[in-house]
Amino acid sequence: MPNKPVTMDAVYTAPGYLFRRMQQIAVALFMEECKAFDLTPVQYAALIAIRTHPGIDATRLSAVIAFDRSTLGSVIERLEAKKFVERKPAPEDKRVKLLYLTRSGAGVLREIMPSVDRAQARMLQPLKPADRKTLLMLLEQLVDLNNEASRVPLRAEDALEHLVSRS
Repeated sequence: MPNKPVTMDAVYTAPGYLFRRMQQIAVALFMEECKAFDLTPVQYAALIAIRTHPGIDATRLSAVIAFDRSTLGSVIERLEAKKFVERKPAPEDKRVKLLYLTRSGAGVLREIMPSVDRAQARMLQPLKPADRKTLLMLLEQLVDLNNEASRVPLRAEDALEHLVSRS
């Protein structure tokens, strides 16, 4: 029996396609709501993680936000150029640079929060409240159960365990 050709309808309803499109929509809404701050979603996540875990190094930051380590370097450089973060050598190994939020970085996080909240709300706004809750629950479950399939699995616990032991 010959294979039936795949139609665009099949593409449009495939989970991978839908996730990719929603990612595009999510980034577009974030960038629209947060344009005054000149921050990307990844830069925002990095700032939140650095604020939450002062003195984190880039490798552990990568694990905490589940972002490729090699690409994260340029994210950190841009945040440093904007004076939102600073790097300081680790006391035990001067080659390792630890990341700290600057006063300006803390300020931009305070100021951007209403815009981030609006972007998040706009992503879910077309759904009924019960459907929003269901969608988020299912997405969390899918992400958690598929974590190991990611090119950059979330490893927050492992990374943070090191930070706690270093304190």
